[in-house]
Amino acid sequence: MSFELIASKRVDLGTGASRRLRHAGQVPAVVYGAGKEAVSLVLDHNTMYYALKNESFHASVLELVIDGQKEQVKVAAFQMHPYKQQVMHIDFTRV
Repeated sequence: MSFELIASKRVDLGTGASRRLRHAGQVPAVVYGAGKEAVSLVLDHNTMYYALKNESFHASVLELVIDGQKEQVKVAAFQMHPYKQQVMHIDFTRV
């Protein structure tokens, strides 16, 4: 099974910016590894929430489309809200 995620780069960084993203129905994320610079991203919340419910999503190599450029990544870590059904943050590692 293959997964393709659409993301865009973040310009506003920090706690306040992340909170504004979450209130707007988006998830802050970061992609790092492979000797390249880390890139801060923003993804759609509902897409990520339902993808994380799928077991094969965690073990698959994903296609991450960042502003039109494709990268192969894996999920390194993710954080969920303690009692809400909300994804707080996701880390991706380049393959």
